[in-house]
Amino acid sequence: MNKLSFLLFIIVLGGPAFSQTGVKGKLIDQAENSPLEYASVAIYQTKDSLLITGAVTDQEGLFSLEDLKPGDYYLLAQFMGYESKTVSGVSITKNLLLDLGTILLTPDQQLLSEVEVSGRKFTIMNQVDRQVYNSENFLTSQGGTATDVLRNLPSVSINAQGELSVRGTTGFVVMINGKPSQASPEALLSQLPANAVDRIELVTSPSAKYDPEGKAGIINIIMKKGVTDGTFVQVNAKIGAPSIEPYDNKDNPHRYGADFTINHKKGKWDLSLGGNFQRNDISGRREGEVYTISGDTTTFFPSDGERSTVAKTYSGRFTLGFTPNEANDFSLGFYAGKKTADRTADILYYDNHAVVNEERLYTMQYYNENLRIRRGDFVLGSLDYKHIFQNKSQLSGSFLYEYTMLGGPTTNRNLGYPDTNIIYQDEYNTNDNPLHGTRLQVDYKSAPKPFGTLEFGYQYRYLNHTGDFVYERKNNETGVFELIPEFSSRVDLNRVLHSGYGQLTGRKGKWNYAAGARLEVMDRTLDLTDKAGTVDTTYLYDFVKLYPSASLQYAVSDELQFKTSYSRRVERTTTFKMNPFPEREHSETLEQGDPTLLPEFVDLVEIGVVKDFGDNSFSATTYFRNVQNLVNRVNTVYNDTILNRIYSNVGTGKSLGLEVGLELNPTDWWQIFAGTNVYHYSIEGEFDNRPINSESWIYSINANTSFDLGKNWEAQLAVNYLSPTNTAQGEDSSFLSPNLNLQKTFLDGRLSTTLQWLNIDMGLLPTNEQRITTWREGEFYTTTNYVYEVDMIQLNISYTFNKLTNKSRFIKSEFGEKEF
Repeated sequence: MNKLSFLLFIIVLGGPAFSQTGVKGKLIDQAENSPLEYASVAIYQTKDSLLITGAVTDQEGLFSLEDLKPGDYYLLAQFMGYESKTVSGVSITKNLLLDLGTILLTPDQQLLSEVEVSGRKFTIMNQVDRQVYNSENFLTSQGGTATDVLRNLPSVSINAQGELSVRGTTGFVVMINGKPSQASPEALLSQLPANAVDRIELVTSPSAKYDPEGKAGIINIIMKKGVTDGTFVQVNAKIGAPSIEPYDNKDNPHRYGADFTINHKKGKWDLSLGGNFQRNDISGRREGEVYTISGDTTTFFPSDGERSTVAKTYSGRFTLGFTPNEANDFSLGFYAGKKTADRTADILYYDNHAVVNEERLYTMQYYNENLRIRRGDFVLGSLDYKHIFQNKSQLSGSFLYEYTMLGGPTTNRNLGYPDTNIIYQDEYNTNDNPLHGTRLQVDYKSAPKPFGTLEFGYQYRYLNHTGDFVYERKNNETGVFELIPEFSSRVDLNRVLHSGYGQLTGRKGKWNYAAGARLEVMDRTLDLTDKAGTVDTTYLYDFVKLYPSASLQYAVSDELQFKTSYSRRVERTTTFKMNPFPEREHSETLEQGDPTLLPEFVDLVEIGVVKDFGDNSFSATTYFRNVQNLVNRVNTVYNDTILNRIYSNVGTGKSLGLEVGLELNPTDWWQIFAGTNVYHYSIEGEFDNRPINSESWIYSINANTSFDLGKNWEAQLAVNYLSPTNTAQGEDSSFLSPNLNLQKTFLDGRLSTTLQWLNIDMGLLPTNEQRITTWREGEFYTTTNYVYEVDMIQLNISYTFNKLTNKSRFIKSEFGEKEF
């Protein structure tokens, strides 16, 4: 209680009111009565037209220019697609922040007509604390999910299992329209339709105002909606052609789907609806070589067989906004999704044998029939309120409830071969993992002061995550499935978090700065019970941690900025990774966790530069990440033909890297967007009383080039490549995915068709496959090559019933003529 009292005392501290000298206001689209975000304003001295300073409007169209000397000025407001507007007779008085009120900008009809014909939206927009990516520029993702959008970003890489990583780490938080989720990022992203995604915000070094969870930062998904009065409707459909390459799978894959977005905005009300269905099956094979060593006996069990997935997702979303006046804003939102992934791994172990002194003790073969069904259902509900005071300070509150159900059964049958009527072993394990999460947050943002803006906030989070794991084996004599207690358990994780933050952000001349800290109090309780009732243990863990953050940006000019930042973050442990009872995943594999698993604590330092030249941009960021209590999945030998995969704190992980992004527009018909991430990754520590010392250079490349072929035709070639990656006990091989897209638009852009050729291979490239290799000297060696479907053909069709012209605001203009 003393901890919480101290925390509440910290966050309610506030500063006295300060007087400012300057000017403020709000930019509005005159035609549509909507705020203009990213518009530029600049103030000049009347006597000599000397530029004094400038700013960029926020999402509400607000701007503030401070620290001005008393005198006479005029203000220039500009934005691409709108006529510039000059406000004359601006007289600044000492200790007074002059309010210019609402400034209306009129769309430039001539420019807008040109934009509709030849304009191109930006791919990346660099902001002080994040990079913003326009999803519509990635044709490969159309008809897919948010995962397909993210794989194009310079910081992001993807492997053959569909796992996303940011700068080489899988720990990140996914937010939907600024609302965080406690569900699995991969599960959530795979249920968001790419066609409904407007843009992606990547925050690699978040400030103290954000929850510190996620060692790789935050990925914020901004969903599409209309921004003007009226009704916006968009529908999309996808159909995939039959497979070109055979993989000897039992069933042929199917790929099809549809989604829709409806937004109705009228006066004070804003209603959004959306729905999505996707079926995206994957064909493939798995080829494995494994041996274990026990004393003087080496057991080999090479394998080959099917590795395919039938994947279905359903999702729906609803948002209702009410803005009774400029001072108050209410928002109610729901999001629900359902996902099933039926993974078939029917594997033939064709030469299972043991050797002693080069002499075979036995030889046998058997067929493992394995089906793992996984479901991921979730519901998010949120209620938000924001109040803007007359002095432009803001008070906001948010409540979010989340329910997620994970789990599903796995059937594992070891059969004779070629006579599969012989049953050696028939096993069934299942689990239900319901998650209940609650978040309550209150934030206060002060009016601008001479030294900047102060922000304070408090957050309460509660997580209850249980797991009911049942493992049964069929008695071949009685035909009855019997419980196996050593593999069956119930886990109950409760985590309570109280946190408060304080942050200062400001601008002084060419400098932008931010500094803050978040204090967090955490209590974690894990209860474990086996199904036999012989084990009932409670594990307690709590801490008080301070998470500081700071960032600094210097604008050498409108086209050149330097920035640096530091942040401390945490990657929290999950119930699955803390369950010590083994779970049978394959004939040769058990998985289990560690109930004493510690959170990963991360320190990140970044130094970057952003350079704009004309319609082109270049960015480079060097970074250093240090991860304490690094969690890796490591292997031990369970018996002669089964490996046990264990999640464990293996030591410290360090990454030193350089990330580069480049957007070029050599001509008005050719665009290039490319990004690469190169880093040195090392792991130092120990596991099972054996030292771990692994290091390597790793790089990834995400690039695409687009061609405007005229007459509303566009072609795009995209490539995703990830180099070999070291792990605590081995290496993951490289991964390659080239894709070609051809798009044609009709009816003034309302109808769009995109033909996709995904995972281009043609028998010439090692596309869409990856080899996972682990070893431990004197104990085991395993290498498994996952080969997935290539040369996939899909057609996507999108129709917009009400095309909104003000979408032109996203043209690559770098905030208009000036960027400050």
